[in-house]
Amino acid sequence: MANKISRRTFTRTGAAAALAVQALRTPKLEASRVLGANDRIRVGCIGVANRGGQVMSAFMSHQDCEIVALCDVFQPTLEKANARLDNKADTYEDFRKVIDRDDLDAIVIATPDHWHAIQTIDACNAGKDVYVEKPLSITIHEGRRMVEAARRNKRVVQVGTHRRSSALYESLAKRTTAGEFGHIAVSRAYRVSNMAPTGIGRMQPTAPPPGLNWDLWLGPRPERPYQDNIAPYKFRWWHLYSSQMGNWGVHYLDAIRWCTGELAPSSVCAMGGRFAVDDDRTIPDTLEAVFEFASGRLAIFGQYEASGNPPFPVGEIELRGTQGTVYVYPSGRGYEVEPERGGQFQEPRDPRMAPEKVEAEGNNADLTALHARNFLDCMRSREKPRADVEIGHRSTSFSLMANISLAVGERLYWDAEKEQFTGSEAANQMLHYEYRSPWKLG
Repeated sequence: MANKISRRTFTRTGAAAALAVQALRTPKLEASRVLGANDRIRVGCIGVANRGGQVMSAFMSHQDCEIVALCDVFQPTLEKANARLDNKADTYEDFRKVIDRDDLDAIVIATPDHWHAIQTIDACNAGKDVYVEKPLSITIHEGRRMVEAARRNKRVVQVGTHRRSSALYESLAKRTTAGEFGHIAVSRAYRVSNMAPTGIGRMQPTAPPPGLNWDLWLGPRPERPYQDNIAPYKFRWWHLYSSQMGNWGVHYLDAIRWCTGELAPSSVCAMGGRFAVDDDRTIPDTLEAVFEFASGRLAIFGQYEASGNPPFPVGEIELRGTQGTVYVYPSGRGYEVEPERGGQFQEPRDPRMAPEKVEAEGNNADLTALHARNFLDCMRSREKPRADVEIGHRSTSFSLMANISLAVGERLYWDAEKEQFTGSEAANQMLHYEYRSPWKLG
């Protein structure tokens, strides 16, 4: 097996970068209708399998939301989703027909990552507010264009990093950024899952299953035969359509960024490869990405899919402060604080703060439902949501930078203002790719 994801592998199915900004398209609508206090918000959902079905449930839980249109490229998935609605929705295979409807207030996007940018920008240009699943985009260039489309069209765009709707994370972030645990020099999080020995398997191309529009699933990515271990969900292990850095890393790195008050790293170095799992994947089974910040701290994300034992005594994120280390429970259900003590050459050795165990109020709350609630409320108030598109773009960029570092085999230095790498043309060429015709950013 190859033990390295090379730059050639990363880019061979995409053309050279298309970094020039295309001419901005005139929006179809000046704005959506003004929502009254008693108006039900009319929503169209694009992508309703797996995570899309979960997000659909989150919106269904709110009485002031009405799902009136569903879209998916796989007919059985579409029919299953529609069967869940008391009032059946109109169904579509082509997302453009949903976006073109004049009677929708919002579009919910939970398609594979390589579709997010085109669909979000088209929806913003059509005067719709947007809830889009994480990662925001599959290229850094796309993410910035999504921010520009939201601002240009005065749209509310919420990104599905639902920990941003956790009251516990909000209160913790206030404590960490205020320095209650000292200077946080290192933060860590991991995605662990032992997929050895066969992972997603090895398969041969076949005809697509009945009811699947495979060409529309591929969209802007190169044409290729259908394969059972790509769609509907296993696309997460193919770099053209997603990555586990993007799938899981964005959640954790967004939370770390929030708790440390950071905008962007000054440098990133990612290492890894296909070391132990024998399958068709084009992403690593083992990866470690280290981000350094000019303020003097590191953030580490590890993707370990050849070993599944827990990395921490408790929790999913570790924040290592000079006064105490915080271990945050999954999905913001609580956290523990382990006091630090004086180390080598330091006196006294007494605990530097008191130990703590903090539980979230209503710790079984569905954060996705709370996140959907925040989006719906912001549609009425026109305020920025908790995971505004700029926040989502900056957090998604972390994972995309790591993927690029891995592909070029370099430690990369990042200019957060220009959103370009310093001193690596090879890395800058991976900030975007050339779409398959006729797809383009609006």
